[in-house]
Formats: sequence, C-alpha cells, structure tokens
Amino acid sequence: MIDNKKQDDENVSAQPLRLVDLIAYQDGSVVSRTIIDKETGTVTLFAFDEGQGLSEHTVPFDALVHNLDGEVTVTISGKKFPLKKGEMIIMPANKPHALKATKRFKMVLVMIKS
Repeated sequence: MIDNKKQDDENVSAQPLRLVDLIAYQDGSVVSRTIIDKETGTVTLFAFDEGQGLSEHTVPFDALVHNLDGEVTVTISGKKFPLKKGEMIIMPANKPHALKATKRFKMVLVMIKS
C-alpha cells in the first residue's frame, strides 16, 4: 500500500474541493492520503486498483466508508455488502471487516475515536 500520511491541511483547508479528485489510482496498488488526523478521529482517502483490498481486521472505533467511485465488496463479520458509487456503510467497532475492490474504487474513510 502506498501511504501518504502527511496531513494536507494547507492544501485542502478553507476551499471547495471534490474528494474524488484528491487521490489517483495506481496500477496494482492501494493508495491512501490522510486529509485530517486528530486525536479524536481521522479522514482518509483511498484508491484501490481492481482486485486490491484490505484484509480482515478489527478496530476499536466505528468507521464510515463512503464510496466515491467504482465498486467494492465490504465484508463485516462474514457478511458481504456490495457498495456502488455514492453508497456508504458503517463498519461497527470491534467487528471484523475487510474490503475488496470489484472494480477500481475510491473511498473516504471517516473514523471517530471518541
């Protein structure tokens, strides 16, 4: 996974932007870009090439996934949820979840830690 952890406040603050345009696909990769990184939560953009994903894991916080482009299958506690462009799902805290891009896929991930 290509991870752009550097927070981009000076590049994205106080101006209208399209989230889908702030991250680009890369062949055979998962790319991430952190937009907000605070003690209370994070907002991260991801771009997945077709067939790429995140393996099953758990986190101690609820996480909201909003599909900005493409198609993905989100698995939560063994149940599969196909998500199309414009749809979102909340992955509950402490429940195992995974994602796999069925087509190239961009998402915004919002995690609230408190």
